[in-house]
Amino acid sequence: MRHDLLSDAMSIITNSENIGKTYCIVPRSDLVRNILLVAEKDGFLGGIELEEKTIRVELLGRINKAGSIRPRFSVRKNEYEKFEKRFLPSRDLGLLFISTPKGVMSHTEAKQANLGGKLLAYIY
Repeated sequence: MRHDLLSDAMSIITNSENIGKTYCIVPRSDLVRNILLVAEKDGFLGGIELEEKTIRVELLGRINKAGSIRPRFSVRKNEYEKFEKRFLPSRDLGLLFISTPKGVMSHTEAKQANLGGKLLAYIY
């Protein structure tokens, strides 16, 4: 039985990238789907296909590490740099995924929209 679908999905994506697969199958949930759509929009994923209970993710070989953030820290609009230093290898490399009042978005979009929220995951 799975307890944390987001952590499972990020682990599956990282492991599939490391062994050189071109696609992987991750568990489906609305949160996972929204995060994968943001990652696809920013060029980390080739595409996603929604199936009944799973999501098929096309990998491009651009991901070194993907993971979920536990506990889900609250972040204010002026605190992003602190968490970028903690979870990303360098300033302009990778994304933090934030759950904001306007939906799931990357930390760069949240900075531009001047929004805070909860940290969900990272990818680089």
